[in-house]
Amino acid sequence: MKTQSMLKLVLASIPMLAGSTAFAEYPNKPITLLVGYPPGGAADLTARLFAEELSKQLKQTVVVENKPGAGGTISTSNLARAKADGYTLGIGTANSFGVDQFLYRVKYTREDFTPISQLVSSPLILAVNKDIPADTVGELKALIKKSPNSFNYSSSGIGGSPHIAGLMFEKAVDENILHIPYKGGSDSMTAIVSGEVKYSFGTAASVLPLGRAGRYKMMGVTSYEKSPIAPDLPSLNESGMPGFTYQIWFGLLAPKGLPDNIADKLFDATQKALSDKEMQRKLLVEGNIVEASASRLEFKDFAIEKGNESLDRLKASGIEIK
Repeated sequence: MKTQSMLKLVLASIPMLAGSTAFAEYPNKPITLLVGYPPGGAADLTARLFAEELSKQLKQTVVVENKPGAGGTISTSNLARAKADGYTLGIGTANSFGVDQFLYRVKYTREDFTPISQLVSSPLILAVNKDIPADTVGELKALIKKSPNSFNYSSSGIGGSPHIAGLMFEKAVDENILHIPYKGGSDSMTAIVSGEVKYSFGTAASVLPLGRAGRYKMMGVTSYEKSPIAPDLPSLNESGMPGFTYQIWFGLLAPKGLPDNIADKLFDATQKALSDKEMQRKLLVEGNIVEASASRLEFKDFAIEKGNESLDRLKASGIEIK
């Protein structure tokens, strides 16, 4: 009888032991970090620098996997469907929390993710074809007002941050301007160089290489004031367009249902990774400023707020869903 009681006690303790062992061992295999944009762009560069440092903190390989297409929603859809075990993570944006559901009619909602932490933020840069006879935002605005039909602008895709900034610019100059979407930031910028389009907003990673080479003009940044990512450029807010501000950000997401102990471990590892001075320097060179969240809850509230803000801006433009 005593032996049977002891056996029952041992058997009852097995699930608890297994659970604690699983947590202690996480991660015990490589982690995949999904990115919804092509290699070389702002999201990809951020993911690769972050993954390298996160690997050190977790003592496990973090593999970046690019799944571009449909404004990043292919990657985000895969993340939403992934097993909530901490081995599939993703780079999220404000669009994951509102614009995607409105514009692309995706099946996932903001509730399908476990927000871990914000990683970086960055203003966009206004790039203008070098043959346009304007050197300031004010001069560009005057030219557009004079002949709006002779202007157009590019973006990295419908509903993305550069497109939303372009819609805000249309509203600021009070003119309808032809929008031409491309497959990515690189193609969008190349179109300015070739003269296919007159201007565009883009991430620093997309804009700075050709801008610094003198292939087009860089007129300003969309932060409230000058930004360390391009300290020689004025902000649009300070140079002819008061109130024009727009920041993009990237954050770390996991599928919904991720156990708190794993989410907390990822949050702590992310904080340590983002505090690395060398990684901060590399990210700044690529056009991103480290912005670590104070807590998982703070990041969740931030993501929802910014998601609503982006969605409101898109709806205010009167864009039609095709």
